[in-house]
Amino acid sequence: MVKDYRDKVGQRIGGLKLYSELKDQMRSSGIKLGRDKFFDFLRANNLLVPRLKNFHITTNSKHQFHKYKNLVKDSVPTRPEQLWVSDITYIKTENGHNYLALVTDAYSKRIMGFKLANHMKTSLCIDALKMAIKNRKYPNEQLIHHSDRGFQYCNTKYTSIAESNGITMSMTEQYDPYENAVAERINRTLKYEYGLKQTIKNTELANKMINQAVYIYNNLRPHLSLKLRKPDEVHSNPDLEYKSYKKNKKVIKQIKI
Repeated sequence: MVKDYRDKVGQRIGGLKLYSELKDQMRSSGIKLGRDKFFDFLRANNLLVPRLKNFHITTNSKHQFHKYKNLVKDSVPTRPEQLWVSDITYIKTENGHNYLALVTDAYSKRIMGFKLANHMKTSLCIDALKMAIKNRKYPNEQLIHHSDRGFQYCNTKYTSIAESNGITMSMTEQYDPYENAVAERINRTLKYEYGLKQTIKNTELANKMINQAVYIYNNLRPHLSLKLRKPDEVHSNPDLEYKSYKKNKKVIKQIKI
């Protein structure tokens, strides 16, 4: 059951999510395992997910473009399309590095737009942003776009498209992984759970794998931060209290524009 589910949804799906998704199937099959015993089973059969580390710089903030203030520090969204986070990650192919730009809704964790290319030009991020705008479900709501201070997001070609669609720009003010934690966490999930960490034969195959990964991520993969619901479901039915990735426990504000 574990292997079949991971083949469908992702090889790095962790124990809590597996237990939530499989407990009814186990019960109907006469398998009586509580959560702790289920983890013992995973451990005994070498099915626990190993911890991995990954470092690769895709941000260049040394440029002449205007850098926007951080409008979302110590704040959390309370609905879909109140806060989008954007980031770039690398995808290895046999022909060299490709780069994947993502725009994600911070509340629902739904990937709204994405684009893969063999460069990190501003056009890469613009294409991902245009897809996200096209996929908006609540176009009349106020929306903040948050990113790092990379030249792609500061470029006026990018910011003018966002602002002409009523989107307010926000950026990290220093390197703090928790300032852009949602975007970086999703990058990591896509790479490690859906085979995008490996060296892929070419860009065409990488594109196919990314399209499949985004569909599974949005529609099939349960999220602990969404109380084991799926991003597309939460995006359409927003009734959850937002769970922050920040380590500190101080009270955080709701986002106001």
